[in-house]
Amino acid sequence: MVPLPFQPSSLVRIFISSVFSDMATERETLLEKAYPEAQAFCQKHGLMFEVIDLRWGISELVDPDHTITQLSLEEIEACQKLSAGPTFIGLLGDHCGHQPVPRLIAEKEFEALTLQLSEDAAQLLAQWYWRDENALPTCYVLQPAAGQGWHCLEGRLAAALRVAARKAERCGLLSPERRRCYHKSAIEWEIEQGLLPSQQSNPGTFIFLRNVEDSNRQIGHGTTSELLEKEDNLDNEAKQLFSNLKAKIASCYPQYLKVHTLAYSKDSGNPQCKENNKYLKQLCEQFTAVTNHQVLENLRYRGQISEEPGQNNDKTHKTLILYGPPGCGKTAVMCKLSEQVQAVLGQDSVVVIRLLGTSQPSSAIHSLLRDICLQVCLAFDLPPPPTQTKQACSDLTHCPPKVHIIISISTAEPDTLKALQYAVPEAEAYFEVGPLSSEEGEEMLEMLLASDRRRLSPTQWAYFHQSFPSGGQALLFKLTFHEARKWASYTSPSELVIARTAQDAMHRLCERLEKSHGTVLVAHVLGYIASSRNGLSDMELKDILSLDDEVLSEIHHCHLPSSKTILRLPPLHWARLRRDMGECLAERKADGFTLLCFAHRQFVEMVQNRYLPKQDQIKRHFLLADFFKGTWSWGMKKPLTLPHLSGTLNADRKVAPQPLWFSDTVANLRKLSELPFHLLNAGRIEELKRDVLGNMNWISCKIIASGIKSVVDDFAMCTECIRCPELRLMQETLLLLKPAVSSVHSPEGNSHVRGTELSIIYTELLARLLFYVPSYPEVIGKLCQQCLSWCSVCPYPVLIPLCGFLQPPGGPLRTTLTGFLKGVTAMALSSDLRLLVAGSQDGSMLVWNTEVFEMLHALLGHSAEVRCVKVFGKGTRAVSAAMDHSLRIWNLISGRPRFIIQDTRMEEQPSHHLHVDEGHMIVYSSSDTKVNAWHLETAELIFQISGEASDAWTCSTVFSPGLAIMTVSEGGTLSLWNSNTGELRSKCQLSGLQEETPTSSVLIQKQGKMIVGFSGGSLSTISSDGNRLLDKLPGRVCFVVASDDESILAAGFKEYVRVYLADPKGFHRFLAADLEHDGAVRTAVISAGNSVIVTGSQAASIQVWSLSDQGMLTDTLEGMGAPVTLLALCDCTLVSASHSTPYLGVWNLSYNHQQKTLAPIPNSGCAALSHGGNYVYFTQPEDRDKVIIWNATEGEVRDTLDTSARVRCLEIAERNQLLFTGLISGTVLVFPLNSTQDVACIPPPESQKPVNDIAVNKQEKQLAIAYDDLVLVLDIIPADPCPVIDRPTYTFKTQIPGSLISRVAVLADYRVLYGMTSGDLFLYDCPRAQVFPLEGHGSQISCLESSHGEQRALSGSEDSLQCLWDLEFCQYKPTSLLKGVCCACFSKDDKYLYTGSLDQSITVWDVASGALLAVQCVYTAAHRIVPTADGFVAITKAGRIIREQFHCPKTTLPRYNPLQNTVATCTVKSRKTDRENSSKQPYNQRNSGSRIQTSKVSQTCSVV
Repeated sequence: MVPLPFQPSSLVRIFISSVFSDMATERETLLEKAYPEAQAFCQKHGLMFEVIDLRWGISELVDPDHTITQLSLEEIEACQKLSAGPTFIGLLGDHCGHQPVPRLIAEKEFEALTLQLSEDAAQLLAQWYWRDENALPTCYVLQPAAGQGWHCLEGRLAAALRVAARKAERCGLLSPERRRCYHKSAIEWEIEQGLLPSQQSNPGTFIFLRNVEDSNRQIGHGTTSELLEKEDNLDNEAKQLFSNLKAKIASCYPQYLKVHTLAYSKDSGNPQCKENNKYLKQLCEQFTAVTNHQVLENLRYRGQISEEPGQNNDKTHKTLILYGPPGCGKTAVMCKLSEQVQAVLGQDSVVVIRLLGTSQPSSAIHSLLRDICLQVCLAFDLPPPPTQTKQACSDLTHCPPKVHIIISISTAEPDTLKALQYAVPEAEAYFEVGPLSSEEGEEMLEMLLASDRRRLSPTQWAYFHQSFPSGGQALLFKLTFHEARKWASYTSPSELVIARTAQDAMHRLCERLEKSHGTVLVAHVLGYIASSRNGLSDMELKDILSLDDEVLSEIHHCHLPSSKTILRLPPLHWARLRRDMGECLAERKADGFTLLCFAHRQFVEMVQNRYLPKQDQIKRHFLLADFFKGTWSWGMKKPLTLPHLSGTLNADRKVAPQPLWFSDTVANLRKLSELPFHLLNAGRIEELKRDVLGNMNWISCKIIASGIKSVVDDFAMCTECIRCPELRLMQETLLLLKPAVSSVHSPEGNSHVRGTELSIIYTELLARLLFYVPSYPEVIGKLCQQCLSWCSVCPYPVLIPLCGFLQPPGGPLRTTLTGFLKGVTAMALSSDLRLLVAGSQDGSMLVWNTEVFEMLHALLGHSAEVRCVKVFGKGTRAVSAAMDHSLRIWNLISGRPRFIIQDTRMEEQPSHHLHVDEGHMIVYSSSDTKVNAWHLETAELIFQISGEASDAWTCSTVFSPGLAIMTVSEGGTLSLWNSNTGELRSKCQLSGLQEETPTSSVLIQKQGKMIVGFSGGSLSTISSDGNRLLDKLPGRVCFVVASDDESILAAGFKEYVRVYLADPKGFHRFLAADLEHDGAVRTAVISAGNSVIVTGSQAASIQVWSLSDQGMLTDTLEGMGAPVTLLALCDCTLVSASHSTPYLGVWNLSYNHQQKTLAPIPNSGCAALSHGGNYVYFTQPEDRDKVIIWNATEGEVRDTLDTSARVRCLEIAERNQLLFTGLISGTVLVFPLNSTQDVACIPPPESQKPVNDIAVNKQEKQLAIAYDDLVLVLDIIPADPCPVIDRPTYTFKTQIPGSLISRVAVLADYRVLYGMTSGDLFLYDCPRAQVFPLEGHGSQISCLESSHGEQRALSGSEDSLQCLWDLEFCQYKPTSLLKGVCCACFSKDDKYLYTGSLDQSITVWDVASGALLAVQCVYTAAHRIVPTADGFVAITKAGRIIREQFHCPKTTLPRYNPLQNTVATCTVKSRKTDRENSSKQPYNQRNSGSRIQTSKVSQTCSVV
């Protein structure tokens, strides 16, 4: 088995060794001052800090079972294994402390000792040491003792053993080393375990030695005179041994020794003594320095894989599934199999094992698979999987070559087992784990006892057989082992008790724990573990128990706490209980730490039934909430009232602080995971709303640290128990945020990276939630205020939304499906509408359940873009074709490929169309030049039809009833083939279509026809009899779709969809008017009942039309953020996808329309703004000869202006209160806004050409009107009651054949900047009649805007080029490649430039330097933008008004990157440096030569 690469421990665990009374002051000082500082340092590095000091907090050393020394050695060993820092720190003074007598003495050694003693002394040993033959080998065991008399008795036993040991050594019966064991003190045993066994350097161990110049005097405080007397009354040999130990440490390990020498004085024992204070301060500083240094050293270490994993055969393997009832031993079998893997598969096999169901992360499929994938990557030295891959879940029931999977499942979960049997139907894959027979149980018990070096007497075996005559479950025998291991050979038969059921055994275990450790402590510890969400660490449990007043009251019911200022659970109590609970606890990794949870689910059920009635459960959650909230940390004192104490003890509990962030990059994962769970279950709902669900610091921290899914899960958990519409809206908001923040989960990132991530979260929340602030002030209102406050002090440039403009929650968008790395190219629903299958450009395919949209499978195998997918077999199978020239038939139950068909002729075009004929068990795949027919059950090629490469097929289909394959070529050739044999039946030329190329088609099986759309707009019905023109559309047919029952047909062209109804002769027009979309239509889908048609467009919008109400537009859905190219409809749920984005949108068409925030401005492409965006002027698509004046503040129409002709453009002169409307007739109407009835008219030139653009300069003194090749420049003359516009002052024509003016801008000195449809750009000086050609764009100029000082201008084009011009020198500074610049404006002070682009982003640029300052995704294109005092207002094509403030600090970090979460490349050009060869190079605001490396496909700035 190849070891996994070393992963640094997340725990710093230090054992503190010191004499019980001699170092009391030092221990107290370290706890008060040094430990909190070291803990804070560890937390900042993502580590948990734990100190094991078994001598702190107890008033006297009580050890009734004589196990403290052994327990200390075990704790030291655990520290050495687990600690990522120091492991052992010894505090040595002048006293060696208690010398314990050994608990176990080997049989031969004991007999040798007794031979050396007098009869009385031998009888004393025999009285307290009993022979135990159940031990392997046989030994003598010191019997338990308690009470004050034991101290005196122990002294007698120790004296007798030491005398005997010296004599036995002289007789050669005992070695010197064994003899010294009877003189060693406890601290000597600990130091030898922690330091001396290491013959080489041991940097994890440090010794602090305190020397007092007069060693006969004592410094420090003793706890009782009896103990002091006891510790001083040491034999000379013990003192000599202790002195030798200190000398050995000083000589052999000087680098790990810190010596403090104190001069003795009568005040040395006073903690207020100045010299003592100095010593204690130095001790704390050195402890902290040692700890911090060792932690840093360990963090630098990273392990390496020593060898490559071995090879296995290339055969695929069936999954092995173990099943049986709870407790039958499935987990034991799994663990045993994992141990035996190397014997079967080779010594270098990598084993991944997960024990499920005992903790929350092990029960969640996403976290489970993420961890497995990460472990596999680590084992094979692969880079970690990307974030998108981590979000996907894959199927584990299929084993590829070199992989073996074993799954265990309980029969107590019949639904899960049934689902697994459905996915893996092969009977040979299952192995039932049944109960053990009596003989098997005996064998198991014997093996377990032997591993513990124990055995049973014949009488005890007889009792065992009597208890289990018929055998039982493995869990019961495991619990029996934990009982039987405590039996000695001298245990009375009457004391032998074996539970007959697992539940009885667990209850007996609890009874034994309660007897040894107290009912309250046991009940509360088990209750806290059972009540936790993911489990609890040892340190957390000690902190929690230190806050538990009931536990502390029970511990201190007879005596006062040892400290008056610090009150905690004595570590010894927890260490003893933790050791005795070992059989019922297990360790699990969660939230980056090792946590304690129950080893079996039956333990959880028992604890809940025994210790957690409803009221106690609430108490446990209440205190857990206090702990993870940090209520009693940071020195906050919690009062405790003890029965025997007259007053209240107010002491610091010294629990770990719980900030959200331990450092700029380390989040408090434990708090993020546990606190909401406990606040909810403790009934502290207001705190939950205030501190968690309504706290933006919390939400943003958890998104960054744990991913947005974890935050959604928190809200889902809370909304199930709390009836609060605000929380549900927040949950939906987070789902809407998912695409934008899918890569924000990066807790390891730098602080400046975190700032850009936070800005995305805060601004998107504002843009979605500001709609609801007036209605929901309690949670949503406060969250928005927090977002605004954060943005106002953000250290980076940020656009701050001042109103809602993104898709809000509570609307139609239900969720977003992620998991792909690239755009979605294929999508299909099963016939029962229960499964959705989608394919991507990255070759991956995902399967979702459409009821809850939970991902079922990731179908991995294609290596290139998936072109087509079909689902058949009632949703049990699918077939896909991809650009890798492969065809794959999938089993959708198991998620594995059934057949893989690879085309060897790679030079030909791959298949792009599929048809499944289930009746004949054939799947047909077609490309431009061939049709293949494959058998569904054998994947054998039945036949192949080859076409001519010179006349490629563009449409092909299969008529099942007619057993015919029909193909239509680019040249209009119709061919019919036999679908069973592939033989050619006939071939003919389609009539009247020679000049057109087929573009799309749909099969009408019932009519035996194919409806084909053509490039020239023809829509033809094609059958075996020939073709008939169905309709002539006014543009290229881009798609044809039919309803499920083939009674409705829809064809898309340009921005329109025409709908047809089936009749006996074919189809006829169904609706009188075409459905007009807000952009070029790309796809459509018709509902099952033919009542609704949904269309998607290039403009990224989805429109819903009612076919039962004459094609009325009932809804417009915005938020896809990309052209809608795929639609699927199942009942009232719509799924949309795009070739451009790696996610799918899920929409609810039956949502509550009252909750939808309606967009007041239809997308006309013609709109203007005034008064800071308070007034909007626009035309409606259905009536574009009217201009509507909309009061955005009041949300109502202020006026409607009749223009009597279609409006082409609008412009506002706000200071002059004029509205200019350019008409298709060439006329420009001028409306005074104060008296709109006094309209003025600027007549068109004689050519009567339509107005293309209107521009007013910034001083509102000149007006420019652009026609196709003519520009008029007119003066605006102030007058009363309104300005006067006279005849044109200047007129000039362009001289570029075939190119028209598209945009114009006019300056105050009668200079005119104009752009052409060809991309040419000119500056015309009217007074001089001179034209200055500027460097042109590659396509039509779409935007021209001058600065307020008219020294700069911006030109943007549809080819993504954006240029910032210096008009004085006619040169441009920067240009950026954005996806089609739509609009732009300069800030009021001309410092910033705001641009809106077709990639649905708004960007902010620094005008002086050309640096990109900020990028924001608005999920729709803005087509008009105007500046405000501190930002801008814009109108989007979705009809939203965007109102934002731009916050830009005076200085930003040099590493700030506004494109941190985008994939982008920008270009900087300058005429000064290179007028001819302006080669593209990556642009960065600090360094134009450095490419921006990012991890996320652009969501905010799609750049060429």
